[in-house]
Amino acid sequence: MRSVGTLTRADLAESINRRVGLSRADSLEMVEAILGHMCGALGEGENVKISGFGTFLLRDKAERVGRNPKTGIEVPITPRRVLTFRASQMLKDRICTGS
Repeated sequence: MRSVGTLTRADLAESINRRVGLSRADSLEMVEAILGHMCGALGEGENVKISGFGTFLLRDKAERVGRNPKTGIEVPITPRRVLTFRASQMLKDRICTGS
């Protein structure tokens, strides 16, 4: 079922299909709807929190000076918004114990 080392949309849809009994098409549509809703919320500047899993946070980074590692020349880095993920304690515990 799973490709090695990567969980895909198809894998999620297959899991919904087996556990809930929805058709494959309906399962994939549900996965797409959830991901679309998350992307929409992030696009509007909202953070996304999934209890027991983690939080997708948007951070605004200010302009700063960086350095080209090859030449050593200072280069301005423009301000930008970045997406970060903070895992919940429950997810961290599951990863550490491997269960």
